[in-house]
Amino acid sequence: MRSVRDWVPRGDRESRGWLRGAPPPWWVRVLPVVLLVAVSAATLVTPHARDLGFLLGAIPPLSVLSYGPLATGVLGVGVVVALNVPATHLNRPGNTDLLTIVFVAALSVFVSYVRSHRDAQLDEEREIGEAVQRAVMPPLPKRVGSVGCTGFYRAAQNGTLVGGDFFDVRAGPYGVRAVMGDVRGHGLSAVATVVSLLGAFREAVLDQPDLESVAARMDRRLAVDAAGVPNGELFATGVLLEFSADGRAVRVVACGHPAPVLLDGERALEVTVAPGPPLGLALVGVEPPKEVTVGLGPGDRLFLASDGVWEARARDGGGGFYPLPARLAALSGSASAELPELVWQDLARLSYEVRDDVTMLVLAPDPPPGRPAPHGGPPSKG
Repeated sequence: MRSVRDWVPRGDRESRGWLRGAPPPWWVRVLPVVLLVAVSAATLVTPHARDLGFLLGAIPPLSVLSYGPLATGVLGVGVVVALNVPATHLNRPGNTDLLTIVFVAALSVFVSYVRSHRDAQLDEEREIGEAVQRAVMPPLPKRVGSVGCTGFYRAAQNGTLVGGDFFDVRAGPYGVRAVMGDVRGHGLSAVATVVSLLGAFREAVLDQPDLESVAARMDRRLAVDAAGVPNGELFATGVLLEFSADGRAVRVVACGHPAPVLLDGERALEVTVAPGPPLGLALVGVEPPKEVTVGLGPGDRLFLASDGVWEARARDGGGGFYPLPARLAALSGSASAELPELVWQDLARLSYEVRDDVTMLVLAPDPPPGRPAPHGGPPSKG
């Protein structure tokens, strides 16, 4: 279990390099050079500083942490030269001591070569893994049809772009449809299930005339996948949305997933949905989830979040859940593109503990020009 502050800051998660991990701290990189310069300068000033000469032996091993074999070798040569310059008062090491320093420097060059070669292999493997994961969930476009989109994803497992959460927004013959879901488990073990569900959703967007049928298609996909796995238990929660062509309404079907939050001016209201069973239990076809239609006014936005946000626990004050609607109301004046990052920062600022993948999606429908959408009161939970 980790608080948001424990997650490694990565900057822009859409950049290609975030899987490579953080470089060594700046002070680790400059420490070998600083040691070499400082000890040499001190011994040039006064012979009493020659007792500091033992510090030079640490320079080659420290160089391995940050530098390649060439730079490590140059620093090693610098140490040997400093030990043999009369002006530094360090030119009196015994033959055994000098040979030890030379051996350590040569060994450090070899270790640096091995590390550099290993890092190159790891970079190649990470690039392949990154390409595969981006193929599963490519970056969300800023706009799909008339709907503005902002996605946010933080996988619970370090070093991965895709975990157990997923979302997608697609335009089809029946309008713009969106999905957010959370499969059983998280990390790389859940990626195969995510692939199946996203594939089923993308096909159903083109074929199925209503959201209940889209949910049934995804449910069947998981049921079939589970049947081929010994002791398989595959299920997922999900919420499906479909925007009307005029931007005046959105239809919502929930399958065990938290409901969207409607941002209406300064208000943030959790949409009342008819909860259906999770996907993959083969119950959607027997008890189809009920579709709910929500009226939309000018400037209304829908905020979807996974359990990682809704179930974040406060470290202080009894460990209560993160009050997402109330916090969204406080942040409602922010632009859609900034809202997920602000919620993420809010979780950190209030010291909430994140226990799962964190996924957020902001959808902002625009009505066609010249046809302002009248405000319709949304169903909401108290």
